[in-house]
Amino acid sequence: MSKKNISFVFIVLAGVLWGCIGLFVRTINAWGIASMELVSLRAIVTAVVMFFVLLIKDKSLLKIKLKDLWCFIGTGIFSVNFFNFCYFKTITLSSLSVAAVLLYTAPTFVMVMSYFLFKEKFTSRKVIALVITFVGCLFVTGVFSSSISMTPLSVLTGLGAGFGYALYSIFSRYAIERGYGSFTITFYTFLIAAVGSLFIANMSIVSNTLFVDPLRIVISVGFGIVSTILPYLFYTAGLKEVENGKASIIVSIEPVTATILGLIVFGESLTVSGVIGIVLVIAALVICNVEEKT
Repeated sequence: MSKKNISFVFIVLAGVLWGCIGLFVRTINAWGIASMELVSLRAIVTAVVMFFVLLIKDKSLLKIKLKDLWCFIGTGIFSVNFFNFCYFKTITLSSLSVAAVLLYTAPTFVMVMSYFLFKEKFTSRKVIALVITFVGCLFVTGVFSSSISMTPLSVLTGLGAGFGYALYSIFSRYAIERGYGSFTITFYTFLIAAVGSLFIANMSIVSNTLFVDPLRIVISVGFGIVSTILPYLFYTAGLKEVENGKASIIVSIEPVTATILGLIVFGESLTVSGVIGIVLVIAALVICNVEEKT
């Protein structure tokens, strides 16, 4: 298997693992931990686990140059924290389906920014895959079959979530070009995100809820590993061989995974709209993985 195909698989795996986040979120929400505290918990657990992994694996991976710190401030504060804040705000102002649809404007932001910053070309195949992916996400989230309630502020915060989500690809690309690997990028992303989240989350609620049961600690660590560390490692590693624009489209397998897990684990119904959406997103993945003639 070529490096490019391996990178494609890595990005698909990242999307699948991100799609599993709902399993953990529902469980942890039931403990009484709210959205922003959940963001902080996720960042802290990820940073702590990654620190010990790097300490054992290779201490040199903890080293970065101070002049490159802005790359990780970009992935940690401007991407992870900003995206989560805007996403959760959109949910409170509108609905989950609207928030999800606006979030998936991210590939468009990635493609536009990558065109200007990294000279990635707009190709017909990319544009077709982008359109198919977005329409597929519309179907998967069920926005066509539900009444939509949007305000100008909810649209603005929703687009902010999409923009913040897109910034991870951009700042990660800069870090990769400076010689940093996926382990280093993931660690410093969430170390900085964890520090930043302390200003917006009530950590006393987290500690009082978490340490009453050892099982909750185990689940929280699993949350960090399965839905954060592994997908971010896979996605960042995939960016080495796959263009930002294509990667952002491929990772849209996330809502498909979430829909299928909802069906299997929570007994949620799968509508005709959902099936159409899944088929469209998978079609877009195939288009992205086919070499484009030059």
